[in-house]
Amino acid sequence: MAVEKTVTNTVKKAPASVSKTTAIQEKYTKTAILNEISENTSLTKKQVSAVLDELTSVIERHMKKRGVGEFTLPGLLKIKSVKRPARPARKNVPNPFKPGEFMDIPKKAATTRVKILPLKKLKEFAL
Repeated sequence: MAVEKTVTNTVKKAPASVSKTTAIQEKYTKTAILNEISENTSLTKKQVSAVLDELTSVIERHMKKRGVGEFTLPGLLKIKSVKRPARPARKNVPNPFKPGEFMDIPKKAATTRVKILPLKKLKEFAL
């Protein structure tokens, strides 16, 4: 008995249909953003506002003093808190703006800064 082999044609699927989006010419206000999202989804403006408020709350809890210190919005951006060490005072430092003069630089306390890093999708949007 001979076994027949069947050849299956593999068809490569096209990438998920990417909708062509048009560029927005004017900067949106918060109300305009809420309206746009509610029109494009099945959510009301109140629900969209609640989602954005909760996102703000989640980011705040990540960034608080005893929190993780890092939040990632997948594909778009990463928010980090960066600790900058204290800098001591320095005396008789050459003034870069007035050659030949010296100046004193006061000490600076340690601070925590917020750093926002764009991720791959956000970088592609700018192209």
